[in-house]
Amino acid sequence: MGSVNNNLVTAFQTNWVSLLVSLVIIGLLYFLAKKRVGFGNRVLLALGLGLIAGIFFNTYKLSAVSVSTIGTIYVNLVKMLVIPLVVVLVINSITSISSLGHLRKIGVKTISLFFITTGIAALIGLIVALIFDPGSGIAQEIPKTFKPRDIPTFSQVILDLVPSNPIGDMAGAKVVPVLVFSIFVAIAMVQVGSKKPEVIQPVKQFIESFAQVMHQVTKYIIRLTPYGVYALIGAMAAKYGLETLAPLVKVILATYVALLAHFIITFGGLVTFVAKVNPIKFFRKAYPTIAVAFTTRSSYVTLPVNMEVITKRLRVSPRIASFVAPLGATMNMNGCGGVWPAVVAIFVARVYNIPLGFSEYILIVLVSMISSIGVAGVPGPAAISTTVVLTALGLPVEGLGLVLAIDAVVDMGRTAVNATGTTVCSLIVANSEGEFDRESFNRDEEDQMELNAV
Repeated sequence: MGSVNNNLVTAFQTNWVSLLVSLVIIGLLYFLAKKRVGFGNRVLLALGLGLIAGIFFNTYKLSAVSVSTIGTIYVNLVKMLVIPLVVVLVINSITSISSLGHLRKIGVKTISLFFITTGIAALIGLIVALIFDPGSGIAQEIPKTFKPRDIPTFSQVILDLVPSNPIGDMAGAKVVPVLVFSIFVAIAMVQVGSKKPEVIQPVKQFIESFAQVMHQVTKYIIRLTPYGVYALIGAMAAKYGLETLAPLVKVILATYVALLAHFIITFGGLVTFVAKVNPIKFFRKAYPTIAVAFTTRSSYVTLPVNMEVITKRLRVSPRIASFVAPLGATMNMNGCGGVWPAVVAIFVARVYNIPLGFSEYILIVLVSMISSIGVAGVPGPAAISTTVVLTALGLPVEGLGLVLAIDAVVDMGRTAVNATGTTVCSLIVANSEGEFDRESFNRDEEDQMELNAV
């Protein structure tokens, strides 16, 4: 008992400043929630306050363990939602589609859009990197903390996608095998229901009821987002500070310029010319997804918010959103698998003075497209995709270690692009299937997302 008390006293003594600052900021965010300040505005404010607090902790060498603990609690709560949400949303959405042919058509459209937009992202990343030349003037020093990631073989990737023990996969938070299992169950329910609807009716009612319960649990967790965002950004800024970023500013700039260009050109173009929607209005409505993805750096964490945005703000039908959004959180890698590998490849080639020609540029785009789909569900997809691209080009994989220090900084932008890409694809697919309520969207009719509650 004495050792427990000593640990508590030590923890308080070393973290009292960061704990006090955190309590003040969390209190402020709570007060703003009580005053009904918009959810997106509170998330953005939390980001700014977290950045300022984190730099303060880093500058004065103050412990920020208490801040990172708060952030980890938030992330763990959201992770708690992912598996049950994927199961009920996928089964619910597929069983609402009576025709398997219709389901096949939606699946082909969705995955094709993920594939094509990732290729465009890689091309934009390549062009921007060639213009910025981010590797110039960088010393060939590899951080001691760098550990090369193992590249899974093609057969291993396929095996990892196939569920062998659905319960074990759920316990291990392996989203792709759970997704595959849910699709099998849903398709079986559709086929059995076409012949004996009374047989699957109890199961269908249970899934629908459980989905409603999970939606309510999701609302509880989403309301904690501003507090979690403050803690996550504060912990990151406290760990890295500003001095770590200085030598790699050009890499950060090149990456964010490429991500912004993809955002405007690709996403804006698809929304404007394919869905025929006002892009400014679209991005305004999609803002909560962008803000949460940017600050949490996780497509899975963003999934519950994205589902709400797609259905309640963009007015896409729930069955399209329930199919595209979980799939996109797993497979849509415009930022991590498109822009980032292309920028890093040009950077590494420049640092090691290895010339690249037109054929290598084509290879960058093609390999980025393939690897982004191939690493679906693999932890650290940006590192794996980049490793695959570097290996395909014959570039030193160790070069990835040079950008290790800024990974957290660029990952915010990468994840925002990933999540927004899923939102765009949901709109495009829904529009092509006649399941986008254009009139409600244009009239700015939005269902209450319950994000502005305390």
